[in-house]
This record gives sequence, C-alpha cells and structure tokens, in this order.
Amino acid sequence: MAKIQGLAARTAALRMLDAVLRRGETLDLAEGQFAKGLTPSDRGLARAIAGETLRWLVDLDALIDSATKDVLPDDAKPRMVLRMMLAQVFRLATPPHAVIATGLELLSGGPRRLAHGVFSTLVKRGAALPPVPTLPAAVASRWGERAGPIAAALAEPPPLDLALKNWKETQRWVAELGGVSLAPGHVRLARGTAVERLAGFQQGEWWVQDFAASLPARLLGEGNGRRVLDLCAAPGGKMLQLAAAGWQVTALDKSVKRLDRLVENLDRTGLAAEVVAADALAWEPTRQFEAILLDAPCTATGTCRRNPDVLHRVHARQIAEMAELQERLLERAARWLAPGGTLVYAVCSLEPEEGERHPKPEGLLPAPIRAEELPAGLLPDSEGGLRTDPGMLPDAGGLDGFFVARWRAPPA
Repeated sequence: MAKIQGLAARTAALRMLDAVLRRGETLDLAEGQFAKGLTPSDRGLARAIAGETLRWLVDLDALIDSATKDVLPDDAKPRMVLRMMLAQVFRLATPPHAVIATGLELLSGGPRRLAHGVFSTLVKRGAALPPVPTLPAAVASRWGERAGPIAAALAEPPPLDLALKNWKETQRWVAELGGVSLAPGHVRLARGTAVERLAGFQQGEWWVQDFAASLPARLLGEGNGRRVLDLCAAPGGKMLQLAAAGWQVTALDKSVKRLDRLVENLDRTGLAAEVVAADALAWEPTRQFEAILLDAPCTATGTCRRNPDVLHRVHARQIAEMAELQERLLERAARWLAPGGTLVYAVCSLEPEEGERHPKPEGLLPAPIRAEELPAGLLPDSEGGLRTDPGMLPDAGGLDGFFVARWRAPPA
C-alpha cells in the first residue's frame, strides 16, 4: 500500500478534508497536522486536492448523486473519496487511471466497487463541473446579491501579491519580477511562483500580502515618527507596511507562535517594531498612540479564494462570536488613542455583522474614507467605509474580501 506512488498525498488530503468538514478545523491547521513529513511536492498535491474538493464541493456532490441509486450520507467515506477523485480529474487534470489506483486504495476493506462504478460512469458520460462553483445555500443566502460575482471569483485560486518595502521602486520590481501593479508599493504575479526563489526575497525588499490586506495600513498615511499600535498584528504584513511608512510601531498579538513569524519578517526586511506578546483584552498600554490599526480576529470568509474551507465551516454561531469579540476590542482600542488620533478597523470577512453593522466606537468621530485615497476600481460606501470582495477587479485578478472603517479621537 505504501509503495503506490502518490498515495501518501491522497491519504493526507482525505484526513485534511475530514478535519475540516467533520470537526470544523481550518484547512491550514489540518495541513500542518496531516501533511507534516510529506515531501514538498506531495504536500502541495495534498493541499491542492483538499482545496479543490472544498472549492467545488456542492457541484462534486451533485455529480455523485446523479450516478448513485441510493444517496450516500454526507459523511460517508466513499462520498469523500469520490469527491477527491472527481476533483483530481476535473480540476487537476490527473489521468483517470492514476486517480483510480490511488483512490480505491483509500477504501481498502470498503465499498471499492461502488466508488469505481460511480467514478467510471461519470467519466464515460463526459460529466463536467460548471464554469462557476456553486456556493453552499447558507453562504449564498448570507452574501445576497454579491454571491454571484464572488462565486465566479472562486473558480480559480488567486494570484500572488507582494507588498514592497520601498514604494518608489514599484516599477523596478514590476519589471524585474515580470508582474503588474495595482497601486504604488504593490506587485502582482501569477500563482504558482516559488516565493523564496524570487529576486528580492532574501534581501527583504518585499513580503507576500493580498492587495486588499494592504489597504487598511495605507489609510493611515505616512508616519513621520509618530506612534502607532498594530493590534492583533501577526503574521505582520500590516506592521511591515507601517514601519516602512515611517511609523514607530508597537505590534501586539497574543500568539507567541505567530509572533515568531512576525519577528522573522522583521529580521528579513530590516524593519523595526516593538513586539508585545499579550492579549489585547487584558493588556494596558503605558502611553497613548497617534494611530491604531485593529485588524481584528474574524471568520476570514473574505479569504475564501485561498481558504475554501471557510465556505463549509463558518456558520451563524461563529459569526456572532467574532462580532462580539470585535466590539470588545474596538471599545478598548478607542480608549488608547491620543487626542486627534486615528483608528482604522479592518476584518477579512464578508459578513456584515463583522463589518458594516458594527456600531461606531463610543467617543470617536467618523473619518470617512475618500475615493482619492483608494486604488482605481475601488470606492467607499455611503458611510465612508470600504467594502471589498473577491468579485471586484475581476479583470485584474480580484482581491480578498475586507471591510475597513476609520474614526478619529476628538482633539484636545
């Protein structure tokens, strides 16, 4: 069994999918647990199989149900293996014989004939997935009229975005890396690029950061030596932006493990920040800050292009829990602003409860985002907030879903 080429990757993918769909774990966490020890190529294959299965899950199930007499339970192992087998054929262009050889081994001692029969029927029938993934019904209902464009953006994984340490060198890096730029300080490359091998990585000239994720820090402008608090800062992309823009940064996060990665990024880029390991709900600063960036913990549904697990494991309960936590963090952050200081709130969520529906922090004044502060193709809403979603900027390759709002403390 262990000698079958590619079986280890499929076994890991099956375990990752079980962790996501049955236990509600994140795909990243499941990959770290079950793909550990695999070769880089096998680990990449396991992630690709699991990711494409989750991205197209509703449509894969529809195909399976069209070829079975009795409906297989959602959590039945044959259904999960068939999902993987079909995802490999239709999304990863894996030859059917290789899919059968590895897929049926996952059902050792189980209903191999059933899986083989369903798979062969669908392949011989010339079955195919639709051009656009079908969202789970609950997700489509939550996202309303935005659901269609977002689903279209999920058809392919996203490109690779880089944030530059020196905005003045944007055109240099566009030319050297062979990418495009959507704004100063940004370069976009085709997906599948090996990041560590790109020019400028070892020298710390840039870091990986989705274009939408770079927008909140941009709205604080140049620091000119002023103090900024980056709350929930790890893994540190926004902290690096702020440090590169001349802010004196205090970066706080309660995860020591994630802060280790943040410190690695500081070391690689040569940028500086004060790093604090603490829970923002318990920590108290010794001074006030001219600016605060709260990139709050959230359901991360806005990252569904790269993390399709959020389509299946995020439900109303998680959304409500996150919204409550965000309000508590906003209340605390508002107290730490110096007179006239600016607070930017951001979440990589598509859920209004985590964004537009949050009440204004007590004691702060609106500081509406202006159209001229945003890259071409993006506009603030009527209240001066910014909403992005994966269906926006389709001709440029899209972007993650974010909500961003800005307020100011009254002057002294």
